[in-house]
This record gives sequence, C-alpha cells and structure tokens, in this order.
Amino acid sequence: MRIGELSRRTGVSVPTIKFYVREGLLPAGRLTSPNQASYEETHVRRLRLIRALIDVGGLSVAAVREVIAAVDDPGRPIHDLLGEAAVRMVPRYGAEPAGEDGEGGGEEDAGLVAARERVDALILKRNWRCFPGSPAAEALAVALAALGSVGHERFAEVLDDYAEAAERVARADLDYVAHQVAREELVESVAVGTVLGDALFAALRRLAQIDASDRLFGGGEQRKE
Repeated sequence: MRIGELSRRTGVSVPTIKFYVREGLLPAGRLTSPNQASYEETHVRRLRLIRALIDVGGLSVAAVREVIAAVDDPGRPIHDLLGEAAVRMVPRYGAEPAGEDGEGGGEEDAGLVAARERVDALILKRNWRCFPGSPAAEALAVALAALGSVGHERFAEVLDDYAEAAERVARADLDYVAHQVAREELVESVAVGTVLGDALFAALRRLAQIDASDRLFGGGEQRKE
C-alpha cells in the first residue's frame, strides 16, 4: 500500500508517519521508485503500537523508541518486553523537597522512609517477583506516605486486602494479554490495558463502594446515586 492508504487505515497523518520513520520508530517502506514507497501490514501494526504508547500510555517519543527496541529484539523474554512498556507508564514520585530556608520535608521524608519499608515488607510477604524501589513500589510508598500525612495511617491495615485483589486483577490482565500473538500486539495490550484498565477498575471499585456503603450504613434498599 502507498503511504496515503497507510494514513487512511491508521488515522495517522502522512507528515506524522514520516516523522516516525525519521525518528526510527517505524521502518521505512520498500522503495518502488525514487519517490514512492510501499508499506505492509507490519507497518499498520507498528503504527497502532506507537499510537497506543503515545496517546493512551502517555509515553514520550524517546520512551517509545526504547520500547520499540525491546519489541524488535527477538532475544528479549516476553516478561522483560512487557515490563519495558509497563514500567514507563507508572508515575515517578519522590519525597517533598525542602523549603527555601532548608527546612521542611523532614516529616514527609520520615513518613516516606517508613512507607517504603512497609512496601518492601509487603513484597517479601506476598513473595512477589518484583524488586523494591521499582517505580510501582515507589508510587505505592508515596501513596501510603500521603495517607499518613493526612492522618490516615490505619489505611495501611487494609493493604493486604488490596494486594490480594490486585493479584486477581493482574492475573485477569495477563490472561487477556496472553491471547495476543504478535509482540507488537502484546505490548499494545499492556499499554491500553494499563491505562484504560485502571479507569475501568476505578469505576468498578466506585460501584462496589456504593453497594457496600448502602449495605453497611444505608437502609438496604436499592437507590440511585
């Protein structure tokens, strides 16, 4: 197919396609004349992956280039390949910086240190095959520290329940991903599933909270909210 048809099929403009080729994200088409190139289904699949990583996953072009390099490395295990994409979609957080006078941040830093220790203990307890200090572990520690800073330290008591639910959701995620065959489709599923799956789970959680609240504190009658 010509680049115009590739653009129509993928919804990606011709200038953007050419930009991806220049940036090394998309292989160049096969030259059929000095000014014409032919593109194949592999280009369609690759463009879908690029758009999923950028539009849905929020990755930069540089980050996409690293993920693409992993996709194109046949010796890269699937676990590492999926991790290459997923780890870049986890927000990176850190301790609050000190104030202009050099003060401040101490209380938050102490809370963050304690939260990191709690997260490390959780990973060890559940025998999770991930390393402490990873972006996901740090994001969890920051969330726990934030809860503590507003007086909700006891929220950590339900951490095991959250972890157990997360394991079930993760297994469902990977069962879905496992149905994909091409490496591009595997990574695309992770990108879309991580971002939109988070939104899906948040909505389901809210529905379950409404139900649980009504059963615990309401009159037990079905009502609209």
